[in-house]
Amino acid sequence: MSIEKVRAYFRTLGRENDILEFPVSSATVELAAQAVGVIPARIAKTLSFLVEDQCVLVVAAGDAKVDNGKYKAYFHTKAKMLSPQQVSDLTGHAVGGVCPFANPEGVRTYLDVSLQRFDTVFPAAGSSNSAIQLTCEELEKYSGSLEWIDVCKGWEENP
Repeated sequence: MSIEKVRAYFRTLGRENDILEFPVSSATVELAAQAVGVIPARIAKTLSFLVEDQCVLVVAAGDAKVDNGKYKAYFHTKAKMLSPQQVSDLTGHAVGGVCPFANPEGVRTYLDVSLQRFDTVFPAAGSSNSAIQLTCEELEKYSGSLEWIDVCKGWEENP
């Protein structure tokens, strides 16, 4: 089970008790925001793409949308999201619980600058009813992110 892999990962960091589990679904940005009790923008959604036959995760603010032009300029290819089966096969997480933690080797993770306007954000923790509150610095450290990138739009006008 994916959340158990994430829990084991955070256990090595002394943070397993910080994982929040909800009696309701947090599988979408809106549901996660309701479950956590924050604005949707503070949900750190993990988007899954295929780049040169490799899984690439982009973690972005809940109110951000991928800007196809920025994405293509950065990754040198058109944004191609993974199918739900590919997501599960390549990350070990099901759609709704995809997160930047405890992923198989070879999965590349990037963080979008849309998250940096918040002190803390809430990425999923491996299931469709979990999250963990992290600072952007903690998210960068724990996700093994390669770097901060700017591939999203629509968030700049929101506080």
